[in-house]
Amino acid sequence: MTSTTPASRVDVDPEQACPIAPVVDIVFSRWTTPILWALHEYGRQRFVELDRRLGTITPKVLTQRLRQLERDGLVVRTYHPEVPPRVEYEISDLGRSLAPLFATLAEWSTANLDKVDRAREDYDARERPGARRL
Repeated sequence: MTSTTPASRVDVDPEQACPIAPVVDIVFSRWTTPILWALHEYGRQRFVELDRRLGTITPKVLTQRLRQLERDGLVVRTYHPEVPPRVEYEISDLGRSLAPLFATLAEWSTANLDKVDRAREDYDARERPGARRL
């Protein structure tokens, strides 16, 4: 039996091709980074405080992301059985261990985002061969 896969293409497990891919999936999915950043910067917060701080996130999405972050061990949820019940969220030690990564990304952002903007403007301004004119 012959393979239909070209000889130059080999099926590789994405985690072997790029060992940081699983980390990117966990940490950099939509809303995860702002939630972790807010909990790291401002400490333990109630749901409503976090919701206000993040602004445009819906309560449903915030709930889903917090549950996933708790499942991943990056956030700790504390339930206080009082009337009315109180729930607080805080970044875990595992989540806090991402702080150097976030600091490095913040530095990179400050040093390079203007270069990315210029590159995009240059690219968009170029007339590319084969591109159709409107």
